[in-house]
Amino acid sequence: MQQESGYNVLVLCTGNSARSILGEVLFNSLGKGKFSAHSAGSHPVGRVNPFALELLQQQGHSIAGLRSKSWDEFAAIGAPELDFIFTVCDSAAGEACPIWPGKPATAHWGIPDPAGVDGNDEAKRAAFKTAYSQLARRIQLFMSLPIESLDKFTLKQKLAEIGRIQD
Repeated sequence: MQQESGYNVLVLCTGNSARSILGEVLFNSLGKGKFSAHSAGSHPVGRVNPFALELLQQQGHSIAGLRSKSWDEFAAIGAPELDFIFTVCDSAAGEACPIWPGKPATAHWGIPDPAGVDGNDEAKRAAFKTAYSQLARRIQLFMSLPIESLDKFTLKQKLAEIGRIQD
């Protein structure tokens, strides 16, 4: 499953502007080269949410190159062969997905949409911080698994358990 360059991860959401972007950055940052993460959406909105960008910068992450993109890019010929796909919003989890090359392990890690929060800017910032913390916790738990030694069934169970964690 693992390539020389590490595991390829795709984090999916509908709009690819908030949660999946946070997941992409966290996987790349926390993974320290063991994971190469990307994000995409089934119906990308075409821009990254400014609150996501602000939070990522505050947390010391680079936002260079981040963009809202379609999941079709990762189902096309020449796309990286994916090892793991995580859906982070309920609507993307229920959609008919493209056929992914490489038969990646998949899991749903639903996170409430911080971009959908009504209220003032502070309420929105708080929602983004919560989503960031939830994703960071789940990603850290995932990265602590002995991935190489788990059979596919056990790995799928572990991924589902992580997705059910209430933060």
